[in-house]
This record gives sequence, structure tokens and C-alpha cells, in this order.
Amino acid sequence: MTTVLIGGGHDDLGTVLAPFLAAAGTDPVVACVVVDEGSGADEFATWAAALQDTAPCRPVPVLVPLGAPFSLDSLDGGDALFVAGGLTPAYAEALVPLAAPIRDWLAHGRPYAGFSAGAAIAPSAAVIGGWLLAGRPVCPSDAAESLDEVTVIDGLGLLDLAVDVHAAQWGTLGRLIGAVTAGLVPAGLALDNHAALVVDDDGGLSVLGSGVAHLVRPAASGVSVVSFTGGAPLTV
Repeated sequence: MTTVLIGGGHDDLGTVLAPFLAAAGTDPVVACVVVDEGSGADEFATWAAALQDTAPCRPVPVLVPLGAPFSLDSLDGGDALFVAGGLTPAYAEALVPLAAPIRDWLAHGRPYAGFSAGAAIAPSAAVIGGWLLAGRPVCPSDAAESLDEVTVIDGLGLLDLAVDVHAAQWGTLGRLIGAVTAGLVPAGLALDNHAALVVDDDGGLSVLGSGVAHLVRPAASGVSVVSFTGGAPLTV
């Protein structure tokens, strides 16, 4: 199963969406999940255009009202799953309760792509927001996603690395460093806008796009941070 996780940004989406659509096959039906905070139809239209500009495909809207559960039946007939961005805790509330059946659906060779919130909820341990760690600021409060303390929950379970998003733009690298330092996640990747992590069918990792991916791991004296530019294989 191919997994593509995008840190944010709407420039050059074709570069980061291309491996997702290539893995989906010829003219695939792409289920596009958008948590609808009031402009879901417009958001879907934006994503449908980006997907179709990248490769021939048939995007299908899956609009989930804010606070409502996601239905697995909405994926019937789909060849691939795209999960958009928005309030990350809302996406987690909608999708994570069905993590196991979503994984089963994807296991039939269907690829997954997540943008921003869709990327953050994909790992086994999902960083869904917060700006304080034990009361100490670790990132700007504007990046808090309506949460105070850094919050890690069970995610969709598509990879072991935690993922934070908008790293350079929102200052969230500090949040991921704090989460790794505190042992909330074993290791993680902070993605800038216009950066994507690609996990191929064999589990190989690579970085795409013009942004940078920052790998955060425990080290003898705290954590280590190694940055990877687009086109580089990533070794954990």
C-alpha cells in the first residue's frame, strides 16, 4: 500500500499527488474525505481540480459534517482514499474510530493520501494539536488546533513515525521535538508545506516536493533532528 502524507501548501500539488494517483491505477475513483465545517463542497471542488490536474481520475466527495461519524460505506466503489485538511481533532474524531476497517480497505492495494490533518492522523501515534507541554510553550499558540496541552492519540495506524505538519510555516517542529523528548511518540517527521513523505509498497520512505522534512529521533543527550529535502530517500 502506498501512503503519501503532505505537510500543507497548495503550490505544485501535482508533484506530491503524482505517486498517490499512480498507485491508484488507471482513471481511479478517489474518495475525497472532507470534514465539513461549512465550506465542504468548495473544499472538495478545490481538491477534485488538483487531483484531476495531476492525472486522469474520478474524485468523489465524502463530506462528513463536523462532529458526525464517518461511514465506511462511503468508500464503496473507490480505488483510493484522499483525506483533506482542516481541524485535526475533528478529522481524528471522524475517522480514527474506524481505523481498523479503513486499514483493511486500504490493504487491498488501495493508496492513501493525507493533506495536513489527513497526514497528522495517519500514524499509529497521531499528534493532533496543542502548544504546551507540561504548561511550557513548545510552539506558537496559533498552531494549537484548539487544544492547550500537546495531545497524542491513537491514529489510523498506517506508519510508525508520528507526523506533524506546516513545520516551517507554523513552527510545529518544536511541538514534535517536545513530543519525542517527553516520550509521547517514539520518533516523528515534521513536514514543511510543499513537502510530502511517501511510503511505498515495500515500506521504503522518501521525501518529495520543494519543502523540507525534519526527522526527530531520541538521542543520548535529548533528540536529534535531521532534515531531508525533496527527492531524498529517508532512513529512520
